Amino acid sequence: MFNFFLNNRILMVLVIPLLLGCISVFSFQPYNLTIINFIIFPCLFFILCNINKRSKNKYRKKPHLINIFYVGYFFGVGFFLTGTYWISNSLQFDQSFKNFIPFTIILIPLTLGLFYGLGSIVVGKYLAYDIKSIFLFCASISAADYLRAKIFTGFPWNLWAYSWSWFTEIIQILNPIGLFAFNLLAITFYCTPVILFLKKFKYKSLITLIFFTSFFANYLYGNYLLNNNNQIQSYLNENKFINVKIISPNFELKYNLSDKETLDRIKKLIRYSSVEKNKKTLFIWPEGALSGKYFYEIEKYKGLIKENFSKNHLIIFGINTLDKEKDKFYNSMVVVDNNLDKKFQYNKIKLVPFGEFLPFQAYLEKIKFKKITEGFGSFSKGSITNTFSYDNLNIIPLICYEIIFPELIQKIKQKSNLLINISEDAWFGNTIGPHQHFSKSIFRAIESDSFVLRSANKGISAVINNKGQIIKALKNNETGNLEYKLPVFEKKGGNKNDLIFFALLFTYCFIFFKLKKND
Repeated sequence: MFNFFLNNRILMVLVIPLLLGCISVFSFQPYNLTIINFIIFPCLFFILCNINKRSKNKYRKKPHLINIFYVGYFFGVGFFLTGTYWISNSLQFDQSFKNFIPFTIILIPLTLGLFYGLGSIVVGKYLAYDIKSIFLFCASISAADYLRAKIFTGFPWNLWAYSWSWFTEIIQILNPIGLFAFNLLAITFYCTPVILFLKKFKYKSLITLIFFTSFFANYLYGNYLLNNNNQIQSYLNENKFINVKIISPNFELKYNLSDKETLDRIKKLIRYSSVEKNKKTLFIWPEGALSGKYFYEIEKYKGLIKENFSKNHLIIFGINTLDKEKDKFYNSMVVVDNNLDKKFQYNKIKLVPFGEFLPFQAYLEKIKFKKITEGFGSFSKGSITNTFSYDNLNIIPLICYEIIFPELIQKIKQKSNLLINISEDAWFGNTIGPHQHFSKSIFRAIESDSFVLRSANKGISAVINNKGQIIKALKNNETGNLEYKLPVFEKKGGNKNDLIFFALLFTYCFIFFKLKKND
């Protein structure tokens, strides 16, 4: 039976890699079956080694490197097929896009799978059943992940590191080393079972012991940081805090709101906010609550805001804004007082391709193609990631899927101690999308050593502390608010670049070539 699989080219090159990629989705939120990665990665490694060894004879029908490319490519297709299918759900809200749903489900995996295919073809011909090949294999997967996170607009979704989002003790190492370095180490750890099957390797027990000792030491390190941090937070909560309230209205996604519908939504947002006029509070309303509306369109409700809020209050919410001088419009986060006067505005930098802007817009508009979100024309891209200061807090604003990009936080020069993420996850319905989206907030909190306040219309709203622990949360599609005394503290530091990742990547390649030279 085992030889049947090894000798069947279709199974080894296409079917098994595709299935391995497909089941990988269960290692991420909301399933968190991380253990399956200890099966997926060894299987993928052995398949590549087997193909490399046998392609020149058993699989002569296809060129050697094509077989290797197919293994990585079909693995990637399976990985993105089950991991990103939820994106197609966003096409249901506009009748003109519904016919594109099957193409979206297929086209995205077929395109993104190229990253793993190219990673395989670069290193596959050097892989063999030995310890040095493990380092090269892990380096290639992590390099492919880094490239897809950076090139074009970047899509760092479901890096393998995120399969540890449920285990906060283990991911504390994110703060000193960064996301991509941790991703490489996670992939390496998933490959440890390979060592047990290497026949010619003498130090199986020793290397395996080193790996698991390192894992346990990392757990102890994380546990110490969490316990120490909880003691500090308890002290700060009693002495220095700011009252914040996160609102999750759970509105249905709808285009072209009438004035009556807009007024009704604002009244509900006020009601859900449970305003106490004498209590100094920062209110956070989500993106999409006033779907498609521009700031100038809601100025008519200034009296309603003033009637219900006081000088003790500031409100943060998502809204479209218009720059008449530059003839540009933006997806923005604004901070207003009780007079609806703007105190701060941030324009979204990382726009969603096809969702908020059209690549090759001049050509696509000629065939009447439009972005998925309401209205024609693309949003303009913001140019500066600036912070907002409020009572000893230096706040970094992040709109929707900007939370998945570590570099937006790394580039901030000012010392910040709070991230505010507003989001509209109604686009993805009851799929796994909102859960995966939320998990990224945990990582940004740890990397930046900052609290994260997340307000989602539909999706998961939460207060996450600076060590990635969820303090309070509202479930997907739950209506309500979260009130919290946010401690004010000076952050100790956060990851600022990807230099450690490149150092590790270079080290892995050096180990491979050094051991290869000694063969």
